[in-house]
Amino acid sequence: MEAEEERFPTLRQVLLLFVLLAQTCAEQEAYSVAEETEGGSFVANLAKDIGLEVRELSRRRARVIFNNNKKHFQLNLQTGDLLVNEKLDREELCGPTEPCELQFQVLLEEPLEVYKFKLLVSDINDNPPVFPEAEMILKIMENTLPGAVFPLKNAQDLDVGTNSVQNYTIYPNSHFHVLTRNGSEGRKYPVLVLDKALDREQQPELRLTLLAADGGAPPKSGTALVLIDVLDVNDNAPEFAQPLYRVQILENSPPGSLVVTVSARDLDTGINGKVFYSFFYGDEEITRTFSLNELTGEMKIIGKLDFEKIVSYEVDIKASDGAGLSGKCTVIIQVVDINDNTPELTVASLTSSIPENSPETTIALFSVRDPDSGENGRMVCSIQEDVPFTLKPSVENFYKLVTEGPLDRESRAEYNITITVTDMGTPRLKTQHNITVFVSDVNDNAPAFTQTSYTLFVQENNSPALHMGSVSATDRDAGANAQVTYSLLQPQDPSLPLDSLVSINADNGHLFALRALDFEALQAFEFLVGATDRGAPALSSQARVRVQVLDANDNAPFVLYPLQNGSAPCTELVPRAAEPGYLVSKVVAVDGDSGQNAWLSYQLLKATEPGLFSVWAHNGEVRTARLLSERDAAKHRLLLLVKDNGEPPLSASVTLHVLLVDGFSQPYLPLLPEAAAAAAQTDPLTVYLVIALASVSSLFLFSVLAFVGVRLCRRGRAGLEGGCPVPEGHFPGHLVDVSGTGTLSQSYQYEVCLKGGSGTSEFTFLKSVASNHPGSVNGVEENSSFVNGFGFN
Repeated sequence: MEAEEERFPTLRQVLLLFVLLAQTCAEQEAYSVAEETEGGSFVANLAKDIGLEVRELSRRRARVIFNNNKKHFQLNLQTGDLLVNEKLDREELCGPTEPCELQFQVLLEEPLEVYKFKLLVSDINDNPPVFPEAEMILKIMENTLPGAVFPLKNAQDLDVGTNSVQNYTIYPNSHFHVLTRNGSEGRKYPVLVLDKALDREQQPELRLTLLAADGGAPPKSGTALVLIDVLDVNDNAPEFAQPLYRVQILENSPPGSLVVTVSARDLDTGINGKVFYSFFYGDEEITRTFSLNELTGEMKIIGKLDFEKIVSYEVDIKASDGAGLSGKCTVIIQVVDINDNTPELTVASLTSSIPENSPETTIALFSVRDPDSGENGRMVCSIQEDVPFTLKPSVENFYKLVTEGPLDRESRAEYNITITVTDMGTPRLKTQHNITVFVSDVNDNAPAFTQTSYTLFVQENNSPALHMGSVSATDRDAGANAQVTYSLLQPQDPSLPLDSLVSINADNGHLFALRALDFEALQAFEFLVGATDRGAPALSSQARVRVQVLDANDNAPFVLYPLQNGSAPCTELVPRAAEPGYLVSKVVAVDGDSGQNAWLSYQLLKATEPGLFSVWAHNGEVRTARLLSERDAAKHRLLLLVKDNGEPPLSASVTLHVLLVDGFSQPYLPLLPEAAAAAAQTDPLTVYLVIALASVSSLFLFSVLAFVGVRLCRRGRAGLEGGCPVPEGHFPGHLVDVSGTGTLSQSYQYEVCLKGGSGTSEFTFLKSVASNHPGSVNGVEENSSFVNGFGFN
């Protein structure tokens, strides 16, 4: 018992609340309307009866709700009038039940109120009496005494009250008259009374017309033919054991179930004493639901019983003998209700979408109903426990579905709520109604990048509009609140021309290089990218992007020494007494690239006398390969190739002139081939004088040019900008160090200046200084500051 009390505490509370609300609900009022009233007809002014101003009906969203969920009437919110929405058929709505009552409620919101009303549908005389059979046959014994009574089949009239059948008449009435009697349920049925004895020999058959008239104005009537067959003497009619049978049967009884067995006996013998059973009149509902065995009197179910449609049946059974005499009994069948109807749930209002972070919100207002009676019609409502919603009882049989608190769309954007309505019958039946609630988005999440920083690698000399990479940000919101727009933020370094370097696609975050990048000018740069959603207000975040420019082999080696500026070729003097390995000269070259693209190698392509000279591949030193002899030519021309280690490799060539002399005191002036031929024909003394004069003049001119160049370069260092781009300080020693034996046995450094406006990018040696960095290297190594100092890109 205690467990049963604990099981339904909530139910008792809900029932108690219903009782309290029922006491505060408006009193039930009744209206009346005649059936078949035209649509739009006035019934009553609900605003006046409720006591409200007409404008309050619209503001409080007044609605009319019928228990059968049909819209028989409509409420005019502008006038407060209750109008007929469709023609009403009382016989269809209530059948034989009188009075015909329709229950409806007027629902008001803000605040919620319910007013109950009762509508009486009055009957009009729109149906005439109809006999179940157009012809009735009576067999009457000729020895029947006057005053004998013969029951006739009554006419059926769908109308009720005075509009139903009120009296019967028969004509011609030379032998009979008819009496109108009242049945147990108020129905009137005819009884034929014999006034005058019959004589089969004179008149074996009589044809009478039975007329049934109702009490309407004007009255309606129906007729049936009564055929009387006069029989020979059979003076005992069948008699039932009891005139009235009362039985109860469950509404879920299957077809074939026995309802009752009626019994009648006839004192006659033979054919006159054999009894046959039949329904007294062939009512369509009765013959569709029950069957009667004509020999045994067993009544069985052949159709489906429904307590909610028909509560009881009254069946008249006739017992006839073989000679045509009959008797009648009445069987009243009471249908017992079982729990065979599931509860019904009707949603009055529904909000399918609510914004997240909202406080307690009403989602739905609904009513419940169970057509069953007693405990079978009591109901309990519930929802599942894993949703942040709750049910709150309202007035009458209404419930509200409300949220328990604010909802978070990012945690869960959709809720499927199952409302379960269970009755208290045995077995318990339930109805489930699913409601889907969508949580609409509020812009409460900023976009988040997949990485806090991005590193992109771009090969230099890229094509404009190159797709360098992408940044990506996601927003947990939805719709416009999750649509992310990307943009470039102003760099912290104002000297970085970001707008001319990079652009970003605002829709997908793709980054593009606007122009070709040069590793020698800009090796890397950083900037910030912003991601902003389209919410109101908009939220944003940012990420750092670093672009690393990769070096490409786009700079060919540049030869610093010997000079290749189109002036008189540089000639190296080598004594004929030089040993093998004697250092003739050193080719000095640089490469504006970095890494392996700047690794230089040297190669001797062509020589006047192959095998006499060799070049070291890694440092560019040109040395003698063997002892010199008198037979070797005095002048030699060497073509050397300087090649970097890039892919594909780039190269530059340089020509070196070598003059073999017996000693460094021997003067030399290179002659053109034509001049050499002319000199060979002149006196040798004249040739020597010319050579000496040219040497002195050249030396003087070279000294003047060197002095002027040094002065200009020093002035440029003192503060002149845009002058000769001479790198500050000496060249690093490891770039152009030359070591060895012979005439260039010491280490040298060369200061050079690129002539402004020179299309050939010529270098002019200004002076040589003793190296302050000891040691030598095998070649020219990467030095980006050296290259940038010369303005190489």
